[in-house]
Amino acid sequence: MMLSGYTLEIFRSKCNAGAQTLHCFAHLNDDVGPVLPYLNTVLGGFGFIKDPPSLTLKSSGKLITIHPRKIAVNALQDEEQAEKIVDWLQREINSAWENRANIEPSTQGAKQPALMDVLKLLPKTNCRECGEPTCMVFAVRVIEGAKDHTNCPALVGGKKEALANYLSQFHFD
Repeated sequence: MMLSGYTLEIFRSKCNAGAQTLHCFAHLNDDVGPVLPYLNTVLGGFGFIKDPPSLTLKSSGKLITIHPRKIAVNALQDEEQAEKIVDWLQREINSAWENRANIEPSTQGAKQPALMDVLKLLPKTNCRECGEPTCMVFAVRVIEGAKDHTNCPALVGGKKEALANYLSQFHFD
């Protein structure tokens, strides 16, 4: 077993006092650095840094970064959601480590959508119906994995389908 347990630290953003979401750090009981290349292969991480080692993933609109002794998760609804995500990651970490003989380790991040390509497919009305102040910010949120073609009410018909098709070539959960 690679990861025997963790301790959760739940907090609100200090930069944005009005934020409705929570963030968490899972302080790990064990060093999971050696499993990161295997986990990258299994979970399709989009960002891998070799030194110091870290793996960044997108899952269910969450940005998750795994360091050797800590996991950071953003935009959580509550502590229960944090525990659910970190429990899932603990299982994935242990499974990847146990099956490492059958996994080709990778230190390459997945191909990411280009900001301008996403922006070109948006209506560029800055209507704010998506909850973002501009279409540019919405496009950034799409690239981060926090939003997708279904989150833009002004995006209809062929444009909506075009954005969905464009995003389908990238790994998003």
